[in-house]
Amino acid sequence: MSLLTDEIRSRLFAMQDLDYRDFHARLIPNIDKDHIIGVRTPELRKFAKEFAKTEEAMEFLKELPHKYYEENNLHGFILETMKDYQQCVSAVGEFLPYVDNWATCDLMSPKIFRKNLDDLLEHIKIWITAKDTYTVRFGIEMLMKYYLDEAFRPEYADMVANVISDEYYVNMMIAWYFATALAKQYEKIVPYIEDRRLEKWTHNKAIQKAVESRRITEEQKTYLKTYRYQ
Repeated sequence: MSLLTDEIRSRLFAMQDLDYRDFHARLIPNIDKDHIIGVRTPELRKFAKEFAKTEEAMEFLKELPHKYYEENNLHGFILETMKDYQQCVSAVGEFLPYVDNWATCDLMSPKIFRKNLDDLLEHIKIWITAKDTYTVRFGIEMLMKYYLDEAFRPEYADMVANVISDEYYVNMMIAWYFATALAKQYEKIVPYIEDRRLEKWTHNKAIQKAVESRRITEEQKTYLKTYRYQ
């Protein structure tokens, strides 16, 4: 362990909330509780914003893998502050294989990505075909976040529908993508439900999440329910 990592851990443990750690550990059951410090997200974001301005931040990004859940989240939050797109997307690609839980994966969303959608798409195409669960999940999440409004193309939904996985956290993101897509691009997305393009569990979960949404009309919800697998 480097002196920098030692110093960062001291800062993180100074913000520790054991009750929060115990609560949060139940949300990410695949992470050993001993690897969760228990730092609330607003406090960690505040620290990340401060730390990202230092020269040591770039050194920290190279110290992979990290031991603690909060170190991974800190890493992701630092990536979000990057203003150079090429530097950011490269650093994200280096970090993704080390992401080991859904929360770290979903917390990370660099703002600079929005201004570089054409190039980002090429990286997404690589991410969603990766072997790492959370790399695939992140790629689908980026398609959901940035490519369901003006940038939407039907082939992007095809990319998600073509992902075949036994991993719960991948299939949950696929369902989340299609539920969100139904809210934003209903006429173009509903054929994926009608044609049963998704695996049975994912198909039903997408319908469930869509029906729970306030952005879907009651008429649409009633129609979607008729396509549930029994």
